[in-house]
Amino acid sequence: MNGDPSTPYSRDLGDELRQVRERYTTFRARKIARMLGWDPGKVSNIEHGKVRASEIDIVQYLGRCGRPQSFIEDFLNRYRSAFDHYFVQVPTNLRTVTMAESTADKITSYSLTNIPGMLQSEEYATALFEACGTISPDEIQTHVRFRIERQAVLRRPNRPQCTFYIHENALRLKVGNDQVMEDQLMRLLFHTHVIRIVSASSGPAGVFAAPYVLWEYEKRSSVAYTESDLAQVFVQDLRGVKHCKSIFARLDALALNEEQSRAMVADLASRSREDLSGRRLHLA
Repeated sequence: MNGDPSTPYSRDLGDELRQVRERYTTFRARKIARMLGWDPGKVSNIEHGKVRASEIDIVQYLGRCGRPQSFIEDFLNRYRSAFDHYFVQVPTNLRTVTMAESTADKITSYSLTNIPGMLQSEEYATALFEACGTISPDEIQTHVRFRIERQAVLRRPNRPQCTFYIHENALRLKVGNDQVMEDQLMRLLFHTHVIRIVSASSGPAGVFAAPYVLWEYEKRSSVAYTESDLAQVFVQDLRGVKHCKSIFARLDALALNEEQSRAMVADLASRSREDLSGRRLHLA
């Protein structure tokens, strides 16, 4: 462990406190610190999720911000698990994931069934949500827009070092029509991240039942993450993170190198283009 005991969820909730202060008061951090009799550094540490505030601290802070009792009780219920090293969250809550990946210095991920969300085109993401049926139709565009906005982290000048392990099955699974697939595969070829394809020929050794993500930070503890349609799981426990790293070490040994991976993606994109051209010729 390093000197920062924060977790993705503690940083998420700390930022929520900051937003409450800025939305409902005119207080700067130093002013609310004076009003509460705190050192200014205490406000900063709590709002950055670096230290666990006591329940009395939270009640006093939110009370000064004019929040009603119902809001304070709801926040306290969530805050009690803020520093847990194993934390489970409903899949519709995307703030914690966004904050975790937006501050990471290195991101490594594995996906068996579909293109990773951070690399998906808008059309691919829309077709995937529509086909899966896990969210209501009227919410699809909101989820798609949020997914696309998250990809801004890959375009920053100080973007994280990213490696995406994608199983061949995900490349071959048709999502949407041929045009959607061609555009999606071409999208994988023209970005600055590292793509490593796990070939189907690797057999069961390259198949893991769940997607995995490892967020690594220069000054914080690493966080492992997995998700399903039922839950998001954040792991900051040393043993859990070590296990996640061992999975990526196995994938590094199994996967095609970057040049081979891009060649496979280009080949599949070309086949998709040929299928699309053949269909257009047939219709003509």
